[in-house]
Amino acid sequence: MDETLDEPPTSAVFLDNCHFSQVLFNNVEKFYVPGGDITCFYTLTQHITPRRKDWVGIFRVGWKTTREYYTFMWAPFPSDLSGDSIVQQQIQFRAYYLPKDDEYYQFCYVDEEGVVRGASVPFQFRAETEDDILVVTTQGEVEEIEQQNKDLVKENKELKESCLCLQKQNLGLQEELRLAQEKMKELEGEVCFLQTGNLELRRAQELQAGEMSSAQMNLASIREQNIKLGKENQELQKGLESLKSSCEKLELEGNFLKEENKRLTEQNGCRERELQQFKEHNQEVSSEKEQLESRLKTTLDHMDQLQSQVLNQEKEMENLVRMDHDKTEQLGHLKEENRRLRSTLTEQKEKLEKCLEDLKVTEASMALHLQHKQHQNRDLAKELEEKNHLFQLLQRKQDEIEEKNLRLRQENNELLMRLSESPDYSARVAVPSAQVPTRPPESADLLFGNPYYNSLETSAVNMPSVKKCPLCHEVFPDDIGPRQYEDHVRSHILDCPFCDETFEDKQVYDDHVYCHSLE
Repeated sequence: MDETLDEPPTSAVFLDNCHFSQVLFNNVEKFYVPGGDITCFYTLTQHITPRRKDWVGIFRVGWKTTREYYTFMWAPFPSDLSGDSIVQQQIQFRAYYLPKDDEYYQFCYVDEEGVVRGASVPFQFRAETEDDILVVTTQGEVEEIEQQNKDLVKENKELKESCLCLQKQNLGLQEELRLAQEKMKELEGEVCFLQTGNLELRRAQELQAGEMSSAQMNLASIREQNIKLGKENQELQKGLESLKSSCEKLELEGNFLKEENKRLTEQNGCRERELQQFKEHNQEVSSEKEQLESRLKTTLDHMDQLQSQVLNQEKEMENLVRMDHDKTEQLGHLKEENRRLRSTLTEQKEKLEKCLEDLKVTEASMALHLQHKQHQNRDLAKELEEKNHLFQLLQRKQDEIEEKNLRLRQENNELLMRLSESPDYSARVAVPSAQVPTRPPESADLLFGNPYYNSLETSAVNMPSVKKCPLCHEVFPDDIGPRQYEDHVRSHILDCPFCDETFEDKQVYDDHVYCHSLE
């Protein structure tokens, strides 16, 4: 699937709201051979106005929304576009991004708003079958067919040997990867245990903070009560001072009345009654004074009790602060241990990543070696990094070669039967064995011998050992170092200036950079 960072604009628009007649797809084949690039031809009618973020996608038949695309390419913006003109456009899909199965797919033109403006007829990605090709062979081509059969058998053996080697390497790599994953799981368990301990400490700290806040609230309420009692005490003191002033005034009045009583004892007897009433009032005032003094003593006692409670609360607060300090120190120690464990974990991860990079380097070297031997299939060299997919592809190719061998053997047997029935073949069989040239052991299966046997031997002896670049096909001598050969191959790899991706194909690299420029 297309691995570009800029995703195309899609929507959840249903098929009833789409206009499939605004873009017409031309020259769509019934099937395309997998492993090759395909070109999509389409026509922009006068009913559509193209925009720069329109795109053409490959959808599996039965799709519901435009989010279900398999791969896509940005539609090129036409250079000269008038209002009523019809524009012919084309776009090329790279073989690397095309589907690998034999399901039915179709091209769809999607505009900037995610609405489908055109769709093609369904097609498949499959190879040509015997029903699609008519093969005509003659007797003169029998030797070439037998030679090709022999070469195919040799290639089959080489593929089996390389497949076994790759299987062994794959098993070793999977075992190393499994051990590394087990170590990672153990380290993740330790990290989870430390995280749970850290969470418990945080919860305990939060509980202590809640207790401290509740204690502070209690202390604030006690201080408020203390302030209220102080205000009441001040009011009582003011009342007591007013009572004292009234008592002094009453005493002054009593003295004044006594003097008047002395002077008026002889004049009026009713004055004595009033004096008696004033005495009684004085007694009541004194009793009230005693009651106020008792109330003042009780409030003072209560104040002392509140002050003692405040002191106790402050002591408890100090203890809580001390405990909180101890907890913070423990938390700091635990954080330090957690940091050390994380550093060890990162070191181990770096080691594992280095091991994986070494494995990838070995895989790349194996891919280049295999690409040198199997230069006919370029996609196989790209998929060597994916070990499981390579194994399946090799097995599939081996089965196809075996099927081709069986078909060629059947055709060879049929041709031999036809030759045995012809009179020329019977005349040749009648020739004495002394006149038939001796055949080498490699051509024992051929009827008329292998005319290329001597040339193959000489070419095999004289063929020099060379190294060939899988990307530019430059040939190097055998005495060149592997370091120089790897540096030359890596010089073809293109790095994206916007992200960390690397590319070998210039067209894919240009498409990727163009997607960054649209952001």
